[in-house]
Amino acid sequence: MLAAPPIAISPSLYAKLNYDAQKDLAPITLVAAMQNVMAAHNSVPAKTLKEMIQLARNNPGKLNFSSSGAGSTNHLASELFRSTFGLKMVHVPYRGNAAALIALTSGEVDFGTYALPPAISPIKSKRVRALALLSDKREPAIPDVPTAKEAGVENFVVPIWYGMLAPAGTPRPIIDRLNGELHKALASADLKERLAGIGVAPLVNTPEQFAEFIAQEKARYAKVVKAAGIKPM
Repeated sequence: MLAAPPIAISPSLYAKLNYDAQKDLAPITLVAAMQNVMAAHNSVPAKTLKEMIQLARNNPGKLNFSSSGAGSTNHLASELFRSTFGLKMVHVPYRGNAAALIALTSGEVDFGTYALPPAISPIKSKRVRALALLSDKREPAIPDVPTAKEAGVENFVVPIWYGMLAPAGTPRPIIDRLNGELHKALASADLKERLAGIGVAPLVNTPEQFAEFIAQEKARYAKVVKAAGIKPM
C-alpha cells in the first residue's frame, strides 16, 4: 500500500481503529514528499513569519486560518505553529486543500498552511503572500520564499510524505527486494522528471529508517493534537 501522514495521525484522532500501523504493517521505504507552504492573504499586514507571530500575539482570537479539514496535515501544521508560540487563532476547516486555498485567495481567511503545488500559482501571481516553506530547502519555482528556519522558526519542517508498506509478516527477502526496486525506480531520470512536474520530490530510506520515521511522526502529531484540544472521534 501507498501510505501518507494519516497513518501516523489517525491513532490520535480516532478512539478506535481497525488496524495498528506499527503492528499490522511492514514498512518498505519512503518514496516521496511534497512541501507545505504557509501563506497569508494580502490584506494581512504581516510580511514575514515573525511579523505574523507578533500580529497574532497582538490580536488574540482575531485571526483565522483555513485547512483542508480537521486533523489534516496542513491543519496540524498550523496548530503546531499556533501552539509553539502560544497564539490564539480560529481554525476554519474546508473540504480539501483546493477549497482551503480558495478561501485564502478570496480573503475569507487570513492565512494557513497549504500543499505547495497548487499554491505556487497564487503566490507567483501575488494573490497571496508566502511567508515560509515548511521545508529544509527552498523551492526553485518560488526562489524568494524562505524556509521556516530562514524565517526565524527552528524545527518547523512539515512535509506531506508518502511511503510504501506491506502486510506485517511479509518475508524479509520480499521487503528487501521491494525496497531495492523502489530505490531503482525513484533514481530514474524519467520518474524524477514526472514527480518534479507535480511538485513532488523522490525520497527513499531503509525499512528500519521508515519504521522509526513513522514512530516519530506518530509521537509528534500526538502532541499537536493534544495541544490543539482535538478530541478523538
